[in-house]
Amino acid sequence: MTNYRQLDSTARELVAPGKGILAADESTATMSKRLGAVGVESTLSARTEFRELLVSTSALAEAISGVILYDETFGSRTADGPRFPATVVDAGMMPGIKVDTGAKPLAGAPGEQVTEGLDGLRERLADYRAGGARFAKWRAVIRIDGRLPSSACLVANAHALARYAALCQEQELVPIVEPEVLMDGDHTIERCEHVTGEVLRCVYGALEEQAVRLEATLLKPNMVLPGVDCPAQVDVEEVADATLRCLRRSVPAAVPGIAFLSGGQEDELATERLNAMNSSGGGAPWELSFSYGRALQAGALATWRGEPVNREPAQGALLHRARCTAAARRGEYSPALERETVLAPST
Repeated sequence: MTNYRQLDSTARELVAPGKGILAADESTATMSKRLGAVGVESTLSARTEFRELLVSTSALAEAISGVILYDETFGSRTADGPRFPATVVDAGMMPGIKVDTGAKPLAGAPGEQVTEGLDGLRERLADYRAGGARFAKWRAVIRIDGRLPSSACLVANAHALARYAALCQEQELVPIVEPEVLMDGDHTIERCEHVTGEVLRCVYGALEEQAVRLEATLLKPNMVLPGVDCPAQVDVEEVADATLRCLRRSVPAAVPGIAFLSGGQEDELATERLNAMNSSGGGAPWELSFSYGRALQAGALATWRGEPVNREPAQGALLHRARCTAAARRGEYSPALERETVLAPST
């Protein structure tokens, strides 16, 4: 029998006031690109070393409630010997795990994708839970233009997200449901708002069909943004207004928290937009948090560059970014925080 009371509590802890989630679950291909950009060869050792740098940053738990890990990291040991989930727990955070196996072309829907990984998922989730995971993540990828997404794409991805979420709760893991409408393209913010609303309504319909308990889930959506190639870019306040309006129309109040993805946004801009939503005073029914990957890690990676001597300054860069984002989580961020000296965390 699933302990829903514990699952509800875990979901609330992950979006506790002033805290968010560090996404350190990049695939090997994505992590290789990021390491290559700073001149580091992507070996298992290098990927493990950088991710250990992240999760072992002193005082990170002040701003971070949980860390999403990738499979190869979840099963690896840190330099001191413990496995990564134990290291995350010892640092005062909750370990999570990415469980989908990636987006693949959707048959009959040219240019669109569906995320796979349901085969054998029940057994994999049981293993992850036994290994210390408290929550999981599954990402759906939704391409947008004047015609897409198709209804076939929405239904296929919503169904996969719902089946994943139901299996997670069966194994007493909190599912993070991540339907991402991509920033790629020249679509307007109005088009993004319309499509994001369609996606979310389809997802929550599928979750209801699969008897998923919403109080024991979290949503990880995109912010409502114009495409990166759209000539009509908008200010921070317009993004906040459009995003909150869309979410109020589409996300049930039973969901305890919304942890936005950064989705390729610049780190400071992702922070400013989150702050605008939390300082709007609109009385949202959910906690408005974050689950950022690159927007938290970029400064640390650029500082580290694979050099052991740069480990502490890189941790300082991560802690600085996490504290700025946590301030946005409270609606208390200001550009003045960016000018504070970035120091290595105390040990």
